[in-house]
Amino acid sequence: MKKNTFSRILTFTLITVLAVFSACQQKKSSTDAGDLPPGTHMVDVIEVIQTSNYTYLQVFENNAKYWIAVSRREAKPGDVLYFTNAMEMTNFHSRELNRDFASILFVQDPSDTPVKAEAMQKPSGKSPASRFAEISVEPANGGITIAELYKNKSSYADKKVKIRGVVVKYNANIMQRNWLHIQDGTANNEDFDLTITTQETFAEGDTVTFEGIIKLDKDFGSGYSYSVLMEEAHALEKSNQDSKSM
Repeated sequence: MKKNTFSRILTFTLITVLAVFSACQQKKSSTDAGDLPPGTHMVDVIEVIQTSNYTYLQVFENNAKYWIAVSRREAKPGDVLYFTNAMEMTNFHSRELNRDFASILFVQDPSDTPVKAEAMQKPSGKSPASRFAEISVEPANGGITIAELYKNKSSYADKKVKIRGVVVKYNANIMQRNWLHIQDGTANNEDFDLTITTQETFAEGDTVTFEGIIKLDKDFGSGYSYSVLMEEAHALEKSNQDSKSM
């Protein structure tokens, strides 16, 4: 009698646990399949490494493990994060960790909750650039840094200059030209990012030495105005996302 009672209790407990687990899995699957806007990543955190500026996370998504980096935040294994905007760096070396990553995504918009579809719609005008704190590149031979350009921008107006930096954002074929943003790790106050227009093709993560003409106070309408802009730029030197050190 006692054995039968124990068996019934054990069976009931197992059924309850399986039902709860199944409900959780169904809820997660429902969120993954039906509620996430196109282009949204949902990842499970499995490892956390903290540095002074970044939080490095090994994550799991669609049966694959990979690394992402976000601006420093609290995180622990088991957390679920969502993101839509990231830049991949290959053969990336973290100086602070003294560690190489074959591939890592620098995520710009990590969130604990999914981003609503309406919030993903691109607003008119330019969006503010995010600063990549670990970027550090050697200035081009005979060139200037982004900090120097902004600090003395009037002296460079309408002149051809050389600047070396990492492409952190790239948009092709807008107003018959390609648009990109570079950073080199330097800054003059809050100016750390340079917008460049070119007819050449690049990829986010490329390290490039550009030569182009500096224009000041350019306004293209629809919110696209720039206090400093490099136009008619071309690459003097380019490395295709390899041997990056930031």
